[in-house]
Amino acid sequence: MKIATKPPRFATWLLETFGHPDTSEEVQGDLLELYDYWVETAGQQKADWRYSLNALKLLWPLAKQKRNEQYTTPFFLGPDMIRNYLTVAFRNLIRNKAFSAINITGLALGMASSLFILLWVQDERSVDAFHANGKYLYQVYERQQADGKTDASYTTQGLLADELKRVIPEVQYASSIQGNHITATAFEADDKLNKMDGTFASDDFFRMFSYPLLQGTPETALATPNGIAISRKMADYFFGSPEQAMGKAIRYENREDLMVAAVFENIPANSSQRFDFLRGWKAYVAQNDWVHNWSNTDPYTYIQLRADANPEAVEAKIKDFLYRYKPKNPSFVEELALQPYLETYLHSTLKNGRPEGGRIEYVRLFSVVGIFLLVIACINFMNLATARSAKRAKEVGVRKVVGAIRSALMGQFVGEAMLLTLFSMMLAMGLVALALPAFNNLTGKQLTLPFGQPVFWATLVGLLLTTGFLSGSYPAVFLSSLSPIRVLKGRLQFSPGAANFRKSLVVFQFGLSMLLIVGMLVMYRQMTYIQTKNLGYDRENLLYLPIEGDLTTKYNLFKSEASRLSGIVSVSRIRNSPTTIDHHTGDIRWVGKDQNQTVSMADVLVGYDFVKTMRLKLADGRDFSTDFGSDSVSYSGFLVNQAAVRKFGYKNPVGKPLWWGNNEGKIIGVLNDFHFSSMHQAIEPLVIRLDESKPFGTVLVRTEAGKTKEALASLEKTWQQLNPKFPFTYQFSDQEFARLYKSEQMVSQLANYFAVLAIFISCLGLFGLATFTAEQRTKEIGVRKVLGASVGSVVTLLSRDFLKPVLMAILITTPIGWYVMHKWLADFAYKVDLSWWIFALAGGLAVGIALLTVSFQSIKAALMNPVKSLRSE
Repeated sequence: MKIATKPPRFATWLLETFGHPDTSEEVQGDLLELYDYWVETAGQQKADWRYSLNALKLLWPLAKQKRNEQYTTPFFLGPDMIRNYLTVAFRNLIRNKAFSAINITGLALGMASSLFILLWVQDERSVDAFHANGKYLYQVYERQQADGKTDASYTTQGLLADELKRVIPEVQYASSIQGNHITATAFEADDKLNKMDGTFASDDFFRMFSYPLLQGTPETALATPNGIAISRKMADYFFGSPEQAMGKAIRYENREDLMVAAVFENIPANSSQRFDFLRGWKAYVAQNDWVHNWSNTDPYTYIQLRADANPEAVEAKIKDFLYRYKPKNPSFVEELALQPYLETYLHSTLKNGRPEGGRIEYVRLFSVVGIFLLVIACINFMNLATARSAKRAKEVGVRKVVGAIRSALMGQFVGEAMLLTLFSMMLAMGLVALALPAFNNLTGKQLTLPFGQPVFWATLVGLLLTTGFLSGSYPAVFLSSLSPIRVLKGRLQFSPGAANFRKSLVVFQFGLSMLLIVGMLVMYRQMTYIQTKNLGYDRENLLYLPIEGDLTTKYNLFKSEASRLSGIVSVSRIRNSPTTIDHHTGDIRWVGKDQNQTVSMADVLVGYDFVKTMRLKLADGRDFSTDFGSDSVSYSGFLVNQAAVRKFGYKNPVGKPLWWGNNEGKIIGVLNDFHFSSMHQAIEPLVIRLDESKPFGTVLVRTEAGKTKEALASLEKTWQQLNPKFPFTYQFSDQEFARLYKSEQMVSQLANYFAVLAIFISCLGLFGLATFTAEQRTKEIGVRKVLGASVGSVVTLLSRDFLKPVLMAILITTPIGWYVMHKWLADFAYKVDLSWWIFALAGGLAVGIALLTVSFQSIKAALMNPVKSLRSE
């Protein structure tokens, strides 16, 4: 056998190109021997070594044999080769700038979206998790069975907490809290006047919940009727510091002086309870005599069980607890039940008498969306890597010729994917940092990137490894499996199975995008429907002002003065806000009512001109009026809505008798049904009574269109004259109404953004498939053009193939989208229809976007010079 005397170009090229770490004479001799054997056997000239198919055919089995015989550790797995892999990876990034940019951008967008969702989900799941006694805390709720249905409510009896602690041995602590009435209350101290949010709570509250006390003790913080616990923020504002606040007097509602008994740390952002101050429950009981009636409900009740208590056994004990204090009524069954406190924030929707759903549904939804977006980005990477595989195939073939094993090649391509993923993660972190303030504004959160938490870094590493492996696995497996003889023989061709796999990825990608488009359209329509639906009253130019301070006794004077102001149309009052009338009574009776049946009805107290100010429609009868002296007599007349008339069974209701408890009156007017609660609920029967004497409630002010600003300035001046110790505050009716759907609005907007991102990332993947297809069919296109095919026909040919997976995605996901959105809309009593055109529009958008995406590559391929196409490798 002839041995060359100096390294030929072939050996030099192998050493330089593939970075063989061993340059010893023995290794060079092996390469030279292979080279000379190739020359003698194949009869090739040294200058033609790069293009000799036969030589490479012979070289491959010889190299494989030598590797197995002489090298126990292939140099392709060594550290120097890893360095070479990185060098090759960087060269590929630079050489293919467009593909690299698309890959990195697509992955970055997917990872950024997933990070946003991850931060939001973690924050949602962390709410209330900071309480040290959390696993022993429970909220009591009440289940009612009446009128053929089962309902539940968190509102309970005012004395329930104390009685549970006294009677049930397993209850270590118990607290009532007027949690559903966190109100803005005016305070004054040291010539400073401001409003703070707060409520009432029982003595055990700070023993149960982990709100750190800066001053005072849990035992004394809420122990006295004239004591008050305030937050650090409140202490700093009125007194300068928590230390200076202790023991100081603060004026409450301009009617009593309270003493600061404790100062607690500001409530953390991940607490479901929000307040700036708390007053003791003894003061609440003294101000609300109704508390002693066990048929009335209003506050929330929380208990802390002893560490050795069995929650199921305690729940069984308290099930019929109320009947210790009130007689049983077979037509209105009341039961108490327990819900772990740590679950109440996410599982706060009560259906059929039990907690079912709530914010947890959105947590699950967006967790799935986050995974979907990441998977879409990874599929995009796979498609783009496949599109470039033809250019990498010969590299793989040559590497295998010189001894690379498949596991080493797979490691190389997965490593390249990890490198790209690392760049994408760095870009994603930058995007998250830039967009986080806007995201917080949208979601109402205070999210930050927790760089100081090891768990966060562990999560990032896990995301990096998962995404890198997921996105690089298919290209690595596919490319490492290529036969070197096959790929070096000529142009890489793929089997129908491989092509179908890539198309199935596009189907999956666009299927997820289609679901998000459908969700975006349906949620937008539902939110628009809610915002524009006729509520039965006019919420434009309607203001709500709190009845507080001197206004409790000067309401009539305020109404008289305000009614004469320019821009004011009318003034009235209501006990609740018209947006949420949540007070109910079971004491309404009518002629023909089954005396053994208890029916719960919404009720409200209003003032004169209520119908006029709200611009409600009377179906029959009249409004309360000073022209009828009998209206001023309490319980003498009632307004009812049409839902109540249907319940009564009255055909001509005006003038018919109605009893409210033991008080008899008559129906003076029937109102067309109007919405006085969320559209998640059907309109309930409503009974309205005149009462202008209550020292609380809301002033309703109707302003003239276009003169709201002028009216507000005049109202503030009048307010300051009549109620100087209270800051002038007001609320627009439409803003109050929008708050009812804050969660839905947030979810709808997030769905819009994520749907756009999903479509964009999917289009990047479709672009990759278009590029790949154009490369595979270059010669075919050249032949077609030589035979006379027009540019339009070629574009149509290529675009048609791209649309097939998109159309298949539409067919598959349409029924899934219908089911998912049907379930979401089921929570609304009043909702839009799932019309066929929604899915047609979503499909049309998907097809249109897909066509725009592939048109660039299709037109580019169709315009290529056929001579170049036929000459190309």
